[in-house]
Amino acid sequence: MTDISTAIQSLNTKGGNSHEYVMNGTPTSESEWVSNVKFISGSDANGTAIFSGTQPYTWSQVSAELSALQTEYNNNAYQRSRAEEYPSIADQLDDIYHNGVDGWKATIKTTKDKFPKA
Repeated sequence: MTDISTAIQSLNTKGGNSHEYVMNGTPTSESEWVSNVKFISGSDANGTAIFSGTQPYTWSQVSAELSALQTEYNNNAYQRSRAEEYPSIADQLDDIYHNGVDGWKATIKTTKDKFPKA
């Protein structure tokens, strides 16, 4: 699962930026984006945030990034499922000790077969 904040952080990372922002609610449209997300351009002598008059990202950019991140998250569901299903590392090492690498591979293959790559 991903959200607007994750999309903004992803855009920041891709652009080498560190834009800070305040978001009121969860925007679902361009008008909500413009009115509910304010980017911080600095602070005054008292440490109070000064908000920028412009936004570094458009709603189109953020919603496209959100969609791409959600697709990536959905495509990697098998990884999350496998991680929950695999035995602990200690149990896997014990399996190797008692059953050899081939026995361990059989144990792991059960989980890999249950949750195949997308």
